[in-house]
Formats: sequence, structure tokens, C-alpha cells
Amino acid sequence: MRENNTHGLKRSLTATQLVMLGIGSVIGAGIYVTIGTASAEFAGPSVMVSFVIAALACLFTALAYGELASTLPVSGSAYSYAYITMGEKAAWIVGWLLLLEYGISCTAVAAGLSGYVTSLLDLTGVHIPAILSHATLQPVPGSDGTLIAANWQADFIGLVAVILVSLLLARGVEESSRVNTFIVIVKVGVLLAFVAIGLRWINMDNLHPFFPAYAGGFHYGVLGVFRASSVIFFAYVGFEAVSTASSEAKNPTRDVPIGIIGSLLICTVIYIIVAFVLIGVVPYKQLDVADPLAIAVAAMHTPWLSFFINIGATVGLCSVLMGLLYAQSRILLTMGRDGLIPKIFSRVSPRYRTPAYGSIILGIIVAIMTATMPIDIISDLVSIGTAAAFGIVCFTVIWQRNTRPDIDRPFSVPLGGVYIRGFWIGTVPSLGIIFSLIMTGPLVADILRSTFHGNPVPLGLLGGYALLGVLTYRHYGRHNSTMREINE
Repeated sequence: MRENNTHGLKRSLTATQLVMLGIGSVIGAGIYVTIGTASAEFAGPSVMVSFVIAALACLFTALAYGELASTLPVSGSAYSYAYITMGEKAAWIVGWLLLLEYGISCTAVAAGLSGYVTSLLDLTGVHIPAILSHATLQPVPGSDGTLIAANWQADFIGLVAVILVSLLLARGVEESSRVNTFIVIVKVGVLLAFVAIGLRWINMDNLHPFFPAYAGGFHYGVLGVFRASSVIFFAYVGFEAVSTASSEAKNPTRDVPIGIIGSLLICTVIYIIVAFVLIGVVPYKQLDVADPLAIAVAAMHTPWLSFFINIGATVGLCSVLMGLLYAQSRILLTMGRDGLIPKIFSRVSPRYRTPAYGSIILGIIVAIMTATMPIDIISDLVSIGTAAAFGIVCFTVIWQRNTRPDIDRPFSVPLGGVYIRGFWIGTVPSLGIIFSLIMTGPLVADILRSTFHGNPVPLGLLGGYALLGVLTYRHYGRHNSTMREINE
């Protein structure tokens, strides 16, 4: 609480702005890109059920976030909650997972933004060459991601987008919030227009069978529904960005839980409605493309709508990128303040009252990743990191309830819990942990299956990232920790 009152950041965000931050961070790549692959490859029309399963996993975690945010109104999200309740090592694990989640998410969103900007410019007669719109490293066709080739090209559009958003965030959170609110209104309006027009073109035959017959592996059937939910899970990761805004909220104990839970519920309703219209207009097997909504617009014979869909996708991905970069910069701010990473990430600009230096450094790193990295072979790592972090957040609620039952909790998770030998186990946190495991299971199974079939790249990247985290903490974080200095 002392840190919360002396952080130097400007308190300016209301509950409405926090809801908008959550919506802006969630509605993006999931609805414009991921939904096509999830329905065509895994679930078919039952992808709507997959959205509900993924939303339930997030809802239980959102309620856990709500209790922790009302009890511990500090920036840093799950990292800070783990630090306060379970100590530094647990916090480092959570923080390292969050950096994986946000780092790759930012890069993936920026890459998607680049694609839609290129498409939008094409519609206006401006053609961007591949040398300026494709990442330097690309998987070799036919190698299943096991071979990577370097080309004389870079995703310049994605790089510029990340830099511009980072500069806006460095300028001030209040200004960024106004821009984000405008963007949210535009992209939600475009999606509602898509739904309103698409309802007239729905062919109910496209929704039958609702659960396609099982075709082996994770293709269709019950397994396909859960595999699709693990893919769609990526679409929801942005809602937790609201919890990183506690230090800049006017009334964090009340407004942050509203922002987290409110934005999640609104986004879930929008996702399911758009999925219903999309699959009703276009047979699901035709949606395995980078721009599934564009396929539906073409089927509606409304070329003018294609222009607005591209605008909605472009500005929508801008707000997602803004929310993710904002959240990651605040986590880095808190970790830097704790001494686990270099202090420059925790320096607050006296002029703008934001972590401007860390925001710009982060922007440069993400911009370079966007320009060079092949995102398609590592996107599943985002969901793994997110699910692990969510599970730890839910466990943190249980841990804190047992170790500090006396703390004032303006918001508490509903449905109570049971005591087993004097140890409280909450219903909602337990369900959050179970659903996090459900989200992780298909992803881990796919990674192991790929490894056994000669593609060790995803497992190697995951293992390499974990090893880097261990070495970073052992040789830097542990020796520079402010908690270590206090204890000594």
C-alpha cells in the first residue's frame, strides 16, 4: 500500500476507461484471424461452444483477478500478486511467463496489423512490396516449421506501428486512453455492422452438423471443441491488461474489478454473435484463411463493406497492440522497481508521469521482433504462458485466503469454498485452475506430437525460454533484488 501511494504515476482512469481498455485489448486478432482456423481445422460450427469454454476459463480467472486487484491495488498484475503472497521466486516465474505472453502477443498482433494495413492500402491502389511487409525469418515451405530461412526483407509496417504506439504510451496514459476509446467505438461499430448485414445472408444448412464427426487427432468432435478453445484462448488474453492499470486508476479497489469482468463479458457476447453470423454465411471449411471475415463479406456481395472491415481490423489491432504494450510496460516497471531487471524500466518521466524510458525500450525490442520473427510457429506458446499464469493467479487467491484471512477484501470471489483439514479451497479459484489445465492440455499434446514427428522447434523454444529465465534470475535478479537488500 505504501508503494501504491508513492509510485509517482498519474491517477486518471475511470471504470469506463478500464472497461474500454479491456475491450480494446481483447477484440482483435482473435475475431479477425483466429476464428477461421479454429472452426475450419478443429470445431466447425461448434466453435461457438469453444468460445464459451475459453470464456469460462477466463471468467473464473477474472473473478480471481478482481479479488486480488481490490485487495492489492498495485501495478504489475499477477507478478505483484504472486510476489506479495508467495515470495520472490514465485513472482519471477509468473513475471517471466507474462513477459512471454505479452512479448509474443505484441509481435503477433503487430504482424496481423501489418497484413491488414497492406490489404487496406491495396484497396486504395497503393501496393506495398513483400520486402517491406514480410518478416525476415520465414519457415521453409514443406518443412512443417523445422527449417527457417532468412531473406532480405523486414516487416517495416509492423515495426513503424509498434514504435508509434510506444511513443503514444510514453506521452501519457490519459491521452492513450482517449485514443483507445475512439478506436474501440470504431471497431465494435464495424463488427455490429457486419452482424446486422450478415443476418440476412445466413444459411442454416452451414450450421449442420453443429458438431462435425470426429476425424482423428484434434479434428472435430469433442476433442476438436477443446482444441479450438485452446486456440481461441489467445483471443481473450488482453482482459488481464486492466489489472496492470491499478496504479493509474482513480478508485482501483472498485473500478479494476469492474473493468476486468465487464470487458470480458462484453467481448464474449460479441465473439459468439460474430461467430454465429460468420459460419452461417460461409461453410466452415472455407474459413482456414488469414482474413475469414473478408471471405464472408465477399459471400454477401457487399464490396463496400470489405473496406470498412479492413478499417475495423486495422484500428482494432492498433488498440490491442496499445493495450498489450501498456500492460507489459507496467509489469516491467514493477519488476524493475523490485530490482529483478534493470532499473531503467522503472524510471518514471517527471514530465509525462509514465515509464517513458522503459516504454520506448520495450517498443524497440518488440518492433525488431515484429520485423524479423516468424510468428506462426510460436503462437501456441502465448496460450501456454497465459494458461500457466492464470492458474497461478487462481492459486494465489487460495493461498492468500489461508495465510491472510484478516485482509480487507472490497471484492471477493463468489460461490464460497470448502475447508479440508482447516485449509480453505475456493470454488471459483479451483475451477479457474482446472480450466487453465484444460486450455494447456491440447497445446502441450500438440507440441509433444510435433516433437515425436521430427519438429522440435516449439519445444526447443519453450525450453530455451525457460532456461533463459532461470539464468537471468540466478545471475542478475537474485543479486539485485531490493527485497534482498531490505532483508540484509
